[in-house]
Amino acid sequence: MLREGPMIDAHRVTLAAADDFDGWRVAARGLAEAGIPASAVIWQVDGGETDLFANSETGPRPVGPGFAVPRSFVDMAEKAICHSDPQRFGLLYAMLIKLRANRRAMEDSADPLLHRLEHMAKEVRRDLHKMHAFVRFREVEDQGGPRFVAWFEPDHHIVRAAAGFFVRRFTAMRWSILTPELSIHWDGEVLTESLGATRQDAPDGDPVEETWKTYYASIFNPARVKVEAMTKEMPKKYWKNMPETALIGELIAGAQAREAAMIESSAVLPKAGANLPASWQALKAEAAHCTRCGLYKCATQTVFGEGPLDAKIIFVGEQPGDQEDLAGRPFVGPAGQLFNAALEQAGIERAQTYITNAVKHFKFEPRGKRRIHQKPDTGEIDACRWWQEQERRLIKPALTVALGATAARSLTGKTVTISKVRGNPLTLADGNECWVTVHPSFLLRLPDEEVRRAERELFVEDLRRIRRRVSHLAP
Repeated sequence: MLREGPMIDAHRVTLAAADDFDGWRVAARGLAEAGIPASAVIWQVDGGETDLFANSETGPRPVGPGFAVPRSFVDMAEKAICHSDPQRFGLLYAMLIKLRANRRAMEDSADPLLHRLEHMAKEVRRDLHKMHAFVRFREVEDQGGPRFVAWFEPDHHIVRAAAGFFVRRFTAMRWSILTPELSIHWDGEVLTESLGATRQDAPDGDPVEETWKTYYASIFNPARVKVEAMTKEMPKKYWKNMPETALIGELIAGAQAREAAMIESSAVLPKAGANLPASWQALKAEAAHCTRCGLYKCATQTVFGEGPLDAKIIFVGEQPGDQEDLAGRPFVGPAGQLFNAALEQAGIERAQTYITNAVKHFKFEPRGKRRIHQKPDTGEIDACRWWQEQERRLIKPALTVALGATAARSLTGKTVTISKVRGNPLTLADGNECWVTVHPSFLLRLPDEEVRRAERELFVEDLRRIRRRVSHLAP
């Protein structure tokens, strides 16, 4: 999978591939050091697309040493370079020139160029997520034995970027992923590439699919299907690659027919909430196999929420720690012990509250035999947000409490400064009232004992205020 570097002819740069980030970086640094403006460079892919961002001009081949740029730009550029927009190379180069003049240019949220590039990177990340989620392998026989083949149609140039995920997840399998632009193949040891393929090159199905369809039909819950939301999250162009989606229309129609028959015959419907425990158990079982982000790969297990399903308060923390990851329960480590003591002092019984986390898998950095906590990033928080939303939708608390900035981000969908909102109610998108306070682990990290004692009293007072507020909101 090695590719040659970029070819530079005057101010025309030819990259080896549509996703050639390394080639773009080498050429862009040289051009920037030579002082070549963005309007004087034409970027093109060998044998493919041309960036019409610029006019063709001539000049010496640029040379020069590299220069430092913020890591945030590199992360954004690695994603944006995979976008299908032919102007991406020139837009990124224009941003690089800005950064050379002002290293803080990435902080200018009002910059339309930065906004456009961040949007490109976001669309590529979404496309990667869809490829991770919607690829379905079918078994075929070849000379080396069983091979699993999948067909996928990405919106952007993401196949090479996605390859590592499938190598890690299906290391023991021999597989191929065919796409119109590029195909990748894994033989258990080496990853190789070949030209793009057509849908007809991929198999239609295998015997395992019938078993999978039977399972999917048995767990299907039409009450959880919202066609508009489902189509947004899983565009219909992917449905034909997934055996279970072929059943959705039939299952919904069957459910509607059964519902109509019940109404017509005046059947007695179950009381509201009668299926709540079963629904919660199904949600927990589903979360146990969550692969929405990469944290599941190293964590011991999913740590789901716990507590009574008629709880008036839901506490949302950041993520499981080392002890929670091993025990499979939230808030059982040192921060959990401090939390329990603060709840008791505030007059709140933990057993009457529901406690969960914004992120359900433990993110850590190994250091010898220890696992050191790492803060989840925005992508991981957003990927896991769906779970806490479903927990709150089932439980319908009178009030939700965000313990720390990560929980606040998960609940509100935006960055929240605790000092600005602490002590004042917020209204979430679903109408639920939310209060924000610090995470108990914050108190454990404070080095000064006197400051720690004062902050703990503020935390307990927040909990008392929450208890009083709930008594007004809930009967």
